[in-house]
Amino acid sequence: MEEQLFDKLVAIRRRLHQFPELSFTEFKTSALVAAELRGLDIPVITVAQTGLIGTLQKGEGPTVLLRADMDALPVQEDSGVSFPSLTEGAMHACGHDLHVAMLLGAAHLLKQQDFTGTVRFVFQPAEESPLRSPEPGKSGGQLMMESGELAGADAVLGLHVNPLLPTGQLEYKTGEALACVGNFVIRIHGKGGHPGAMKHVIDPVAVAGALIPAAHALVGVQPDPPIAVLAITHVETLAKPSFNVVPNSMLLQGSLRAVQIADYQSIVARLRTLLQQLEERYNCRIELEFTAYYPGLLNDAGIHDLLSPVRKRLFGEENMVAGQDYLVGEDFSFYSRAMPGQFYFLGAQTEENHTYWLHHPKVTFNEDCIKYGAPFLAEGALQLLQTLKPGEQVNKPGIGFTAVAAQG
Repeated sequence: MEEQLFDKLVAIRRRLHQFPELSFTEFKTSALVAAELRGLDIPVITVAQTGLIGTLQKGEGPTVLLRADMDALPVQEDSGVSFPSLTEGAMHACGHDLHVAMLLGAAHLLKQQDFTGTVRFVFQPAEESPLRSPEPGKSGGQLMMESGELAGADAVLGLHVNPLLPTGQLEYKTGEALACVGNFVIRIHGKGGHPGAMKHVIDPVAVAGALIPAAHALVGVQPDPPIAVLAITHVETLAKPSFNVVPNSMLLQGSLRAVQIADYQSIVARLRTLLQQLEERYNCRIELEFTAYYPGLLNDAGIHDLLSPVRKRLFGEENMVAGQDYLVGEDFSFYSRAMPGQFYFLGAQTEENHTYWLHHPKVTFNEDCIKYGAPFLAEGALQLLQTLKPGEQVNKPGIGFTAVAAQG
């Protein structure tokens, strides 16, 4: 990558870092990206409120998607960088500012190349949260896919920076690579009353006390790293605090995560059974609602193999790192469940950071990762365009590129 382009991408990254925008509010980010793409004479359309799709077509051939997410997190920055967030309570603590810069870099590089086919640059909103989604519970990636604007693509490629992986290394894992994630709400409806007359009361607090350890036990003892977790993250009584009033209802919120979809579905089924048993035991009513769902991210070994020459050229075999199971959600899964895809972790460690991972207010990222990420996206797209045949891979029987329905 030429130094002039690198400097331009660093400047874009720092501007985005200083003005982070939360999910579905990425209006200034989207405007900056659109201006950069149009400056390259790449046509752009808007999808999913603030998402963008730029299309670079040179003749007839396969279609490859390159994806970057754009949203920041509700985190107060404490990283110590010279260009900190100027937006109170918001930070690019997951490195999406770098993802945007790298994908814009790939657009610059591909604009100069001769190829046959189509590259679509997907800048999506709201990977982190569907909180402000125009369709409740749906993330930016889900809405981008459901728009139909990306239908018929032959492959998809994505990157995510890893602040604890040395810069210049690339982490990979094929098959089910990142977790299925379901956010859930449990409402326990009892019968409130006076603690001096408990025979007239159905105590939802007692039900919650029995529910929490039983729910945790559903995932059993876990290996290291774990492959499933059920966490209760918030508990409250739906009444004002009182010493002498038992409330009518309790609210519990939590997150269910599993690397394997079969494990996820099994835990959901057993959780429903547990709640039914508690209803019968305590004569109460319990509601379970899943408010958001990301299917597990599926990486295709065939795409990984096709990209082997590019990986060797840019990173070298000695800098390829076999990945572990991460219980994190990534809505790249909505793309990778609809078409063959590969999602890599890109090393972005700084000299001063050996502790802080993603989503931490002190996390820092090495901007030199752009020198690896942008060329990898560009050359990866070229490699796939040269080796794929249009329509050959999509929905090929036995591979399993099928969207997974939400549980709940």
